[in-house]
Amino acid sequence: MESSNLESPPLFETVEINNGSESKLEDELFISAQQNISTHYGQSSVTNNISEDISKLNLDDDKTLETIPINSDAAGVDSLERAEAESGNQFIEITITEPQKIGDGMSAYMAYRVTTKTNMQIFKAKELSVLRRFSDFLGLHDKLTEKYLKIGRIIPPAPEKNVLGMTKIKMSNQVENGTGNGNDFVERRRAALERYLNRTAQHPVLVVDPDFREFLECDVELPKATNTSALSGAGVMRLFNKVGETMNKITYKMDETDPWFEDKLIHIETLETQLRKLHTNVENMVIYRRELANLTNGVSRSAAMLSACEDHNSLSKALSHLADTEEKVEALHLEQANTDFFILCELLKDYLGLLSAVRDAFHERTKLFQHWHHAQQMLAKKREAKTKFELACRSDKYELASNEVLEWEAKVERGQENFDKISKMIKMEMERFEKSRIRDFKAMFIKYLENHIEHQAQLVKYWENFLPAAESIA
Repeated sequence: MESSNLESPPLFETVEINNGSESKLEDELFISAQQNISTHYGQSSVTNNISEDISKLNLDDDKTLETIPINSDAAGVDSLERAEAESGNQFIEITITEPQKIGDGMSAYMAYRVTTKTNMQIFKAKELSVLRRFSDFLGLHDKLTEKYLKIGRIIPPAPEKNVLGMTKIKMSNQVENGTGNGNDFVERRRAALERYLNRTAQHPVLVVDPDFREFLECDVELPKATNTSALSGAGVMRLFNKVGETMNKITYKMDETDPWFEDKLIHIETLETQLRKLHTNVENMVIYRRELANLTNGVSRSAAMLSACEDHNSLSKALSHLADTEEKVEALHLEQANTDFFILCELLKDYLGLLSAVRDAFHERTKLFQHWHHAQQMLAKKREAKTKFELACRSDKYELASNEVLEWEAKVERGQENFDKISKMIKMEMERFEKSRIRDFKAMFIKYLENHIEHQAQLVKYWENFLPAAESIA
């Protein structure tokens, strides 16, 4: 068996581990990269003395099998965690307002006013305001995903494109500044974009990312993110890659050695199933409340018409008062439906997307495990070839095989190192994710119950006001 004839099997994203012509530059690329993240909290500055910025790495290069930018500086990670813990006095609040339609016809698009208030010194001002279009948000998410997903970080998902809803906006001449027939669609998207930015800003690393800060600070129009278009070449390739990734997730099962990850995956699957059921039921509840409001409107109109044709004076007044009360109750039912949707339903939808992002981070770990496992298989083949050349006294081939064995031993070592690092990173990210999830759901429940109690109290007040009119019928 000739060592030069050894071919590696196809892996995720058709990454080649050994193409028989690794150069010195490629060997250098196999060295674990490190992040260069500099964060500012108050008067202190947390700076990792790191040799290479991940933004300069070509993460899409097929040859960079092990060029996964895992931060190997444990002290730097600890410093970042300490800075996060000490950043209690720091705040950043992002609001999105003034949705406006720009242009006409199919070339039209919606732009949003993004206002940021913060006391973080890394930003150039305490209050910032910029105008951003929807594709800018998708472009920001793509940049963050490209830089941080491969190291095991959980990237909050951006709102999904809605071609049908946006087409209606483009073809409508009545949607200006978020008003008109498309108001519901525009308001839902505005709220979703606001939640996306605030969720990203809660992450201690993503909030200081240069692309994220540029998005919030740069008071000029950003270059159009054409690759976010569903009909672009990049969009088509992204679709094919997504299909390939899905097939790999289904067909490849790694031999899990850490029970923590096995338990977490079961927990995530169970949580996702239950959240999906709850989200479906809450959506149905919103529909029912709106139907109830519509039926209440019918009762109000019928009572008003009956009042107009009623000869009995006190009964006519009571029916008129009933019509007014039912009209108020209708508005209250609509308000409750909006509360159910924007407070409860949308948060559940967000977390279904976040659980998908968690799965993506876990899948990156699986890919690294496959690369590492494949390197082990290739090392075994190289050692076997080396032994055969040694027994056959092929000194020329033996020397080459010995060098290849040393090369693959290094790759196996780096593969294990990268796998251990992404495992540690995911555990740290999951701890942060769980804390954030508990905090968000607690705030959601409190706000939802407060609104619900307020609505019920208002409903009781309406009927108490109607009671004297009913009792006065004589």
